[in-house]
Amino acid sequence: MTKYDSSAHEPTSPHSCLDLGLSARTARAFAPALRGLRRRLSIEKASAVAVRYPDALVIGSDQTATIDGRAVIGKPGTHERAVAQLRAASGKTLHFYSGLCVWRPDGAPLVDCIETRVTFRRLSDDEIERYLIAETPYDCAGSAKSEGLGVSLLDAQDGPDPSALVGLPLIRLCAMLRECGLTFP
Repeated sequence: MTKYDSSAHEPTSPHSCLDLGLSARTARAFAPALRGLRRRLSIEKASAVAVRYPDALVIGSDQTATIDGRAVIGKPGTHERAVAQLRAASGKTLHFYSGLCVWRPDGAPLVDCIETRVTFRRLSDDEIERYLIAETPYDCAGSAKSEGLGVSLLDAQDGPDPSALVGLPLIRLCAMLRECGLTFP
């Protein structure tokens, strides 16, 4: 995992782990900032598409994760970084923040952020290696796909929308789309 270089004000690689050096109490206070950032990035993504399709209903989403609310993690990109992420997550709780925006052509955008807490069980190096060989989740923040074999690495998952962990909170999205006048099923 690459550490954050505060003098550069940018992550030192595209798949960096940003250790914020926060106490648990400070990390809880930091959570609203992460929610706000995910909300803002979801709005920016949706509005960027809405400019090209002004009459369309556009969905934007963005997600980030932290280990115990202390270190922001991204997609590992490589086997080595995935091993490091899973070792760091072993026996700990990851907090995922999934921002969601529905951009309406005739009104203000609907925006939310869903938090999901995922607790990993204690993992051995052999378990980590077997999992990474079987599923190769290098494009997945936290290095585990809960919709696949990664669920075997977990002790618990807690949040209002199980689909949020995969990156798009579908329960909340359906509620937003109903607010826009769409009906399901």
